[in-house]
Amino acid sequence: MENSTMGNCLATCCEGNFFKRKQALPIDTIFELPVANSSWPPGGDFASGIIDLGGLQVSQISTFKKVWGTYGGGPDNQGFTIFEPSGIPQGFSMLGSYCQPNNKPLFGWVLVAKDVSKRTSNSTLNQPNDYTLVWSSESLKISQDGHIYVWLPTAPNGYKAVGHVVTTTPNKPSLDRIRCVRSDLTDQCETNSLIWESGTFNVYDVRPSNRGVQAPGVRVGTFVAQIGSTTDPPSIACLKTTNAATKYMPNLQQIKDILNVYSPTMCFHPDEEYLPSTVNWFFSNGALLYKKGQESNPVSIVPNGTNLPQDHNTDDAYWLDLPADAANKERVKKGDLQSAKSYVHVKPMLGGTFTDIALWVFYPFNGSSRAKVKFITLKLGKIGEHVGDWEHVTLRVSNFSGELWQVYFSQHSKGTWVDSSQIEFQSGRNKPLFYSSLHGHASYPHAGLNLQGEDDIGIRNDTAKGGNVMDMEAFELVSAEYLGSAVVEPPWLNYFREWGPKIDYKIDDELKKIEKFLPGKLKSAFEKIVKGLPSEVLGEEGPTGPKVKNNWSGDEV
Repeated sequence: MENSTMGNCLATCCEGNFFKRKQALPIDTIFELPVANSSWPPGGDFASGIIDLGGLQVSQISTFKKVWGTYGGGPDNQGFTIFEPSGIPQGFSMLGSYCQPNNKPLFGWVLVAKDVSKRTSNSTLNQPNDYTLVWSSESLKISQDGHIYVWLPTAPNGYKAVGHVVTTTPNKPSLDRIRCVRSDLTDQCETNSLIWESGTFNVYDVRPSNRGVQAPGVRVGTFVAQIGSTTDPPSIACLKTTNAATKYMPNLQQIKDILNVYSPTMCFHPDEEYLPSTVNWFFSNGALLYKKGQESNPVSIVPNGTNLPQDHNTDDAYWLDLPADAANKERVKKGDLQSAKSYVHVKPMLGGTFTDIALWVFYPFNGSSRAKVKFITLKLGKIGEHVGDWEHVTLRVSNFSGELWQVYFSQHSKGTWVDSSQIEFQSGRNKPLFYSSLHGHASYPHAGLNLQGEDDIGIRNDTAKGGNVMDMEAFELVSAEYLGSAVVEPPWLNYFREWGPKIDYKIDDELKKIEKFLPGKLKSAFEKIVKGLPSEVLGEEGPTGPKVKNNWSGDEV
């Protein structure tokens, strides 16, 4: 990689009085991946350090100079810190500042930009005309590094601001401090996670509003500071590429190397009895294809699914099920961990500045759920059971450097993005560890109880490291649309119907069996939580396959 690795970049970020406080905070620690990646296989523009959005080159900067910090409020009441990018390459300009909460190690980036349009007028970058003071900390009675002044650039006509300038004096910054971007290279953005707030003043991370394989929006890495309703649109924009989003994506060999470096390991609960298998093992061991109206005559499925419907309809005309004979059905339910592997889908994200690598895992069966009601744990009978369970995690890799920045953990009908600084890695390797919940198979970054509910009432998602693990370095690349015919999709991937039958039990009947063990005042609260769960958690119907999910062509949610 021509761009510096995270280890090299952040090692020099702490300029000035960064460690001046007596009480150390997590942000005082600079996160580095366990192993610094030195290079990737040659070919194309992946990990070349610079991406051209269309007459506008951008580079990802992860070296910072601290500007200001406050040490209260925000996550864990530890405050947040604002930085400016440092070590900006010759000819590039700052687009905005970076900030993050103090409760986690320093780990982030912002884009800087260079005009390469060769126009004598209407260049891709322009100085602001003026600044508007958004907020000052002068009146705050909190622990802080002096006072801060947050400025919004006033963009010239035809340009937009994509970040803020911060100063420690009330004097307006120099107009040469930052650049605005020509409007046709910007896109609408939205607030993402709340970083810090004080009264009506809010600081948010921002991202493009429209995200997906075809979406051109580019995340800048800057923050938005605003006063007023959290529903107000951000005062800044994101960037947008006008070039092909696939230009900076990894080639086949680079994909394999990325997975060799970053492929995660999944840890199963010690009591887990329903393990994954390959799709081919499921088909070869008696799985059946049913057709509506011909339920008495199910069809055996050939190993690679070539006799599955391929018409991309999502009606309920077909569904899959376990083998018909009881003994074989119970055997197949347990899966076959020895054969299991991940099925990999690679796609461009955030205007082709990142590569998302989704690793899908198939389970023949999802076990019944358990509930926590205060100090009581209850087995939920058939609730949660279903055939054909699909789960996944997604690696988000920078196309500037090849660095792993985030991992998405799918959790039933939703999930969560977690920074690399917040996940566990195998000792001495860049391979994330994660945990599959007992029976439900939702993915979590750490072991422990994850409760779906509120007030200590809800569905248990217990995770722990048992004797069984799955190394996802055993993978099959099933789809990378941008590579065209270089990747052949298996027939089963284009089966759009359900991978299991609809369950015919009644939720109310199952709840009555359980609620008789609960004190009266807890029954209604428990019932409300359970009935509010998505059908995927309740197990009322078999799930659809990976290609039918919204995140196949969109962003993770």
